[in-house]
Amino acid sequence: MTNRFFINLVCATLVPSHLCGGKQNSKNCATASTHRRRRRSTMALRINPVSFQSEIYRSFSFPQTKNLRSPKFTMASTLGSSTAKVESTKKPFTPPREVHQQVTHSMPPQKIEIFKSIEGWAEENILVHLKPVEKCWQAQDFLPDPASDGFMEQVEELRARAKEIPDDYFVVLVGDMITEEALPTYQTMLNTLDGVRDETGASPTPWAIWTRAWTAEENRHGDLLHQYLYLSGRVDMRQIQKTIQYLIGSGMDPRTENSPYLGFIYTSFQERATFISHGNTARHAKEHGDLKLAQICGTIAADEKRHETAYTKIAEKLFEIDPDGTVLAFADMMRKKISMPAHLMYDGRDDNLFDHFSAVAQRLGVYTAKDYADILEFLVGRWKVADLTGLSGEGRKAQDYVCGLAPRIRRLEERSSARAKESVDVPFSWIFDRQVKL
Repeated sequence: MTNRFFINLVCATLVPSHLCGGKQNSKNCATASTHRRRRRSTMALRINPVSFQSEIYRSFSFPQTKNLRSPKFTMASTLGSSTAKVESTKKPFTPPREVHQQVTHSMPPQKIEIFKSIEGWAEENILVHLKPVEKCWQAQDFLPDPASDGFMEQVEELRARAKEIPDDYFVVLVGDMITEEALPTYQTMLNTLDGVRDETGASPTPWAIWTRAWTAEENRHGDLLHQYLYLSGRVDMRQIQKTIQYLIGSGMDPRTENSPYLGFIYTSFQERATFISHGNTARHAKEHGDLKLAQICGTIAADEKRHETAYTKIAEKLFEIDPDGTVLAFADMMRKKISMPAHLMYDGRDDNLFDHFSAVAQRLGVYTAKDYADILEFLVGRWKVADLTGLSGEGRKAQDYVCGLAPRIRRLEERSSARAKESVDVPFSWIFDRQVKL
């Protein structure tokens, strides 16, 4: 009786009356059940689960299996702070260009012993380039004091000075700040290097202490520039913050292959490049009449110079211990070309954002191809590469290559400049899509 009541109840609820009414027997009910199963199967076939989900979650896409090296993912929609409108981000989270083919752990394992053997030297000669926290400047030293009664007046003064600075300068300053803010990526890169990485996150080795303390010192650079730009009122902070998130999520591709030889040559070059870039933004700020901003950029440049000294000393020690292996690593990095740390920069709109930022920096003289050649020439002289002796055949070829590369770069740049067409104007989301000449 209970079963019959249950069947009749189901039939009355789900089955049309001409198939299962009060006078129909259980055979008709069974037939009705068969019809229902077929109908449900037909409905299931008509609904594509993937397309159905995509209709609901339009801000997500599924990776294509065709390209396994660089799968594309989109970011979830986000809500703006001043509006309830949902912004759909359709561009990929990963960078708009593929990274190079990955090579890992290219340094022979036995050379790890070299870095263990010079830990005492590193403690005495590298850690001295760190400053005690209590003697370090902090971002607040250069910014309006929020606890002060005159805070608003100080902010107004800062904004008044910023109004006199042109848009193209702000594009370069923002690009430099975003580069500094991607600091987690750079610490991660240093911790990929065999023999010198921080194995535990709190390792007491001098290499690990340097990496953590260097990161802590560098962290102030992004803090200071970020807060200055926020107070200036000249830039779209939300677009800048998105660019930072994209960049950290994208990482970097320096092609250092887990080798500290390659890694320390890369950092030697990069620290000098950032020293030059921040030094030139300081010079330009002074020319535009903002002495406070010039002080900010100059102070950051001084930090970069101190860090450059430490990294070049490490590479110098490697040239002393293993000249052949180090000159081969130097040539290898230069053949690959030193990629800038923020080369995967992206703001959700401009697939060529880094190239556009770099073009503005080149035009303003903040960081140029000439600077690239000058850095290379400086390092060749600093490490006395031309004077190396006792090299293998491959080592001598590498020596000739790096010693002759800077003049070649200059010649190529001169030809490129001569062939260059008239520059174009490009909108930058960082400055509310105002256009700037490249």
